[in-house]
Amino acid sequence: MKCIVTGGAGFIGSHLVDRLLDDGHEVIALDNFVIGRPENLASRAKSDRLKVVRADVTEADSIRPYFHGIDWVFHLAALADIVPSIESPIPYHRANVDGTVNVLEAARHAGVSRFVYAASSSCYGIPDVYPTPETAEIRPMYPYALTKNIGEQCVMHWAQVYKLPAVALRLFNVYGPRHRTTGTYGAVFGVFMAQKLAGKPFTVVGDGEQTRDFTFVSDVADAFVTAARSDISHEIFNVGSDNTYSVNRLVELLGGDKVHIPKRPGEPDCTYADITKIKRVLKWTPKVKFEDGVATMLKSMDQYKDAPLWTVDKIADATKDWFKYLGDDNDAASGMPPKAGR
Repeated sequence: MKCIVTGGAGFIGSHLVDRLLDDGHEVIALDNFVIGRPENLASRAKSDRLKVVRADVTEADSIRPYFHGIDWVFHLAALADIVPSIESPIPYHRANVDGTVNVLEAARHAGVSRFVYAASSSCYGIPDVYPTPETAEIRPMYPYALTKNIGEQCVMHWAQVYKLPAVALRLFNVYGPRHRTTGTYGAVFGVFMAQKLAGKPFTVVGDGEQTRDFTFVSDVADAFVTAARSDISHEIFNVGSDNTYSVNRLVELLGGDKVHIPKRPGEPDCTYADITKIKRVLKWTPKVKFEDGVATMLKSMDQYKDAPLWTVDKIADATKDWFKYLGDDNDAASGMPPKAGR
């Protein structure tokens, strides 16, 4: 098959590119290199089945020619992170909504046979049910989650109206080697790995008993390929580890001291995907145990040597708008984190 992976130089995208090449497919990795890094594809640079293209999905005319003759489209290009989306929502809408529509239109006019979209479990906000099924109420808490869900709605709408064979995968807490190490304060693995390298304590939000559905990146790449190979269309699936793990358990596996920082508004105490549907319909199941995945991360820890080191004070400064806009009325008025114990 001939494939396009938008965001192909990013964390998940580059692992998907690797998987597709290993499976014998031809791949165009399309990336604007704002978040994605060329070095993520360096090991594949000599492959005659990989073409790396610098292009931006927000520029419809520039990406359209690359879709001619393509069989499978994997759309992963997006702006991520919570705080920047609160501070600057317009670029998030442009990249995650307008960019998705541009990719959908390019795929539709090229007559591609499969379209797989990287949706986000953040669309559930703070759900009522754990494990959380695809039928749970959609409650985006911040612009990143909103724009990713609007993008998902566009994908399903194109599947309905234009009969574009499309699947959306709602990803839960993906981790693994090449996890983004630069930029704004974000995912826990990037923060913790840099802190461990520096010999600093892990900054644990709240009491650390909150749990996350940490899903290893190779399992996620496998879910994308499984969806593309299927004949299922116009469907949404959760992709998770089939379990949920506390932040304290992660600290235990990484090894080191910890310091506690205030719990943040708008964050669930648990993320836990109900993956009954994808197991039943696509016959996909995760394979990598959490302990094995963390061990793999520790083996690749050197990649975090240039990552920003987040201290308690730096995190407090970086998340001011988080508390300001997502806190309750009193906290929002003061711009201060919630009081301890609330």
